[in-house]
Amino acid sequence: MEKVTIEGVELTLANPVEWPAEWVGRPDLLLQVIAAWMKVTEEDLPLHPRLLGKPGVGKTTLAYAAAKTLNREVYLFQATMDTRPEDLIVTPVIAEQGKLRYVASPVVTAMIRGGVCILDEGNRMSEKSWASLAPLLDNRRYVESLVAGITIKASPEFRLCATMNDDASTFDLPEYIHSRLQPQILIEFPERDEEALILRRNLPYADESILEYVVNFLQRAHESQERYTVRDGINVARYAIKLLQISNGKSPDEPLGAQEALIRAVTSILGEDATFYL
Repeated sequence: MEKVTIEGVELTLANPVEWPAEWVGRPDLLLQVIAAWMKVTEEDLPLHPRLLGKPGVGKTTLAYAAAKTLNREVYLFQATMDTRPEDLIVTPVIAEQGKLRYVASPVVTAMIRGGVCILDEGNRMSEKSWASLAPLLDNRRYVESLVAGITIKASPEFRLCATMNDDASTFDLPEYIHSRLQPQILIEFPERDEEALILRRNLPYADESILEYVVNFLQRAHESQERYTVRDGINVARYAIKLLQISNGKSPDEPLGAQEALIRAVTSILGEDATFYL
């Protein structure tokens, strides 16, 4: 693990994340995120976009794809209701022979390395945790670690993006943070063609009839304002394919048909009420 020394304190840095994510939704959303991170002059400052939408619509994937478009390292911090200020900045841990070691969070590592930090599900954090990031999100661009007793300045190349779900199990965002996390970019359910493309990209081995069945299911659900997302559709299709394979290969019973496998998959993953949209 890489280590750096700041104001005489050695910090162990986090590792960047890598996963095969590809944004196949609306290209204008990708451009909006990249535009927010731009600097038009040396005196200009990047913005910190906030991606809003229902769980599973691709907010994290969009932020990751935008960062990779700019060829940046990506660091992911998963916010929770238990996130503490020290979790966001520097955490002390006991190392060999009882010595204290300081570990930089993904946020701070991105600051130091000039990478992109995705603060995932940010509105699950309390105001106390958000307050520790306030200087980072304005023109000061630093954080203070009370635990390590140091001030950490962000690289000019550092960028941040927060994703936020629109569900009820969240804190209200403090107004002074609300104004620092701009612009707001809303990610809605994809159109039929986009949804079909996302499913094909994620499940290239799936039979076309199964994908079409799942797209129809999702589109009907969207029209009724249900919260089922393309992530749910991918899980349904994936499970249905597994059910079909094990039934046709090993089951002593009558092999399942595709429609029956999909009904079972929807019931198991989303509940019996979801079968209304099949």
